[in-house]
Amino acid sequence: MSEVVRIYEHDTYKKVYVVELDDGSTRLATLNLAPGRRVYGERLFRWEDKEYREWNPYRSKLAAALLKGLEELPIKEGDKILYLGAATGTTPSHVSDIVGPSGRVYALDVAPRVMRELIAVCETRPNMYPLLADARKPYEYRHIVELVDGLYADVAQPDQATIVADNADFFLKKGGYLLMAIKARSIDVTKEPSEVFKQQIDELKRRGFEIIDMVHLEPFDKDHAMVYARYRGRPQES
Repeated sequence: MSEVVRIYEHDTYKKVYVVELDDGSTRLATLNLAPGRRVYGERLFRWEDKEYREWNPYRSKLAAALLKGLEELPIKEGDKILYLGAATGTTPSHVSDIVGPSGRVYALDVAPRVMRELIAVCETRPNMYPLLADARKPYEYRHIVELVDGLYADVAQPDQATIVADNADFFLKKGGYLLMAIKARSIDVTKEPSEVFKQQIDELKRRGFEIIDMVHLEPFDKDHAMVYARYRGRPQES
């Protein structure tokens, strides 16, 4: 197995690290908030008395977006984030590493079958809070989730942009950020992915978001894109 040559913080993305290996390859990584523990079988690296977790772009759409050159990673240390579509916690765990002990990740999923694994991840990460809830019904968890700095969404529903905007109206600070993974074939298999992406973006704009960037995730994920946007607040009714 390749050995570590050095690990350093990414030039563009704070709290994301580059691992240089002796075979000449590089990997993305995050500083492990729960040393000694893996979430999805990822490799652990030690460097200068710290432990880092490999961030696999084939398992995490956010890692893929960074490798595809997303303009910036808005997630910062200490941020509070609502994560819609947390599944078994792969990407949420890396977000947990980035926001650190002073941040919070509200990890929501509607599927009971993933909740056991998600809870197991959260048990070793005091800044992660698992929520079994339906993202279509934000009013049902408004007493649990506070006002957040950022919203991450990976819910693969035809009306994903509407679901995201409804949650933003409840929980996202004005000026807060959105990272939304769009899986075109889950939204409308009959349309070209580019048409689906435009449709979702148009809905976000209509609901008060300013689009900062969008990157396509090939070759890591086919027919996927990541949208980065800022929330300007609920549009005034005319």
